[in-house]
Amino acid sequence: MFWPKLDREYQEEIEGIAEGVKARRPETAYDRDDLTALNSWLELAWYYVPYLDAKAMPGSGNNKAPGSCSAFIATGNATKDGRIVMAHNNWTEYILGERWNVVLDIVPARGHRILMDAMPGYIHSGDDFVLNGAGLIYTETTISQFKGFKEDGTPEFVRARRAAQYAATIDDFVRIMTTDNNGGYANDWLVGDLNANEIARLELGLKNHRVWRTKDGWYVGSNFPLDSKLIAEETTFDVNKKDQSVYIRRSRWEKLMVENKGAIDAGKAMAFLGDHVDALTGKTGANANTLCGHVDADPKGVPEFSWAPYYPGGAVQGKVTTAALAREFKLWARMGHPCGEDFIAAEFSKNRPEWAWQLPYLRDMKGNPWTLFEARK
Repeated sequence: MFWPKLDREYQEEIEGIAEGVKARRPETAYDRDDLTALNSWLELAWYYVPYLDAKAMPGSGNNKAPGSCSAFIATGNATKDGRIVMAHNNWTEYILGERWNVVLDIVPARGHRILMDAMPGYIHSGDDFVLNGAGLIYTETTISQFKGFKEDGTPEFVRARRAAQYAATIDDFVRIMTTDNNGGYANDWLVGDLNANEIARLELGLKNHRVWRTKDGWYVGSNFPLDSKLIAEETTFDVNKKDQSVYIRRSRWEKLMVENKGAIDAGKAMAFLGDHVDALTGKTGANANTLCGHVDADPKGVPEFSWAPYYPGGAVQGKVTTAALAREFKLWARMGHPCGEDFIAAEFSKNRPEWAWQLPYLRDMKGNPWTLFEARK
């Protein structure tokens, strides 16, 4: 389904990665199909499989995608120097997130240079924290409880890679992401144009999309959709249920943005990503409602994501950049919880034996320091 929709340059890149795996680990049998499936697992698992279930037996599929991640982008009167600041922490299962530990510096034969975080084997970012040589930067958070998929559309991971490589403006980004859209991995994209000092929010479903733009202010993301038409037609999201993690985190984001207006910089962005204030209770303590998510510490889990109580998931790493850093192809990144706390697999499994089955694959996720990454000179 996906391979014929890949541009030849991306087919060659995936084939090259597969050959590299075989050369380094000849005992494995990984090939281009495995690598294509890996690059597209987000849209296969959360969009395609539920779509197939519902297609085979209407009403049988849990046809809604979970949300994840916390992010913001700000510029103009919102930031300390009046230029763009962008930050994102990746929420996912720890069994995956502890392996989301690669920074890619790609110099393609055509298009713009790319610096982005990724999983091993990816040709795109996946959680989408991207800088390119044209001065475009972008990130995203997933639209909660989205439903919809188009089998003959272009995979999201291909469109995201095209945008990273070929978009130079916000208009370019919107055009690339909306062209031949398959609905996979539906996100609220936060985009910045360093040349125009302008930021945008693209809410991209399958049938609907909407764009907001500004040169003074901010956009935040914590998996809440905004467009009423998209919500009604393409999600099962309950806008009246304000005790959802997505709304609680949104409230915290907005409070932080207002309180820090005119002072937001890289240091504050790092602090935001590690924030442990629960805006519902006003208390400080890591759980599923905090920007730095620790669902493994939450007795309610995240029902709207289908994450059970004490689910081993949450914020697994963080990234920050500014206009000045992005111009030099630099970003700050922190592996593990952005707050710096460790997750110890054996200790967790002892206290929560219902998750001990993950131990063959679940690893410790140490809180590493914030580290500056930069492209090779």
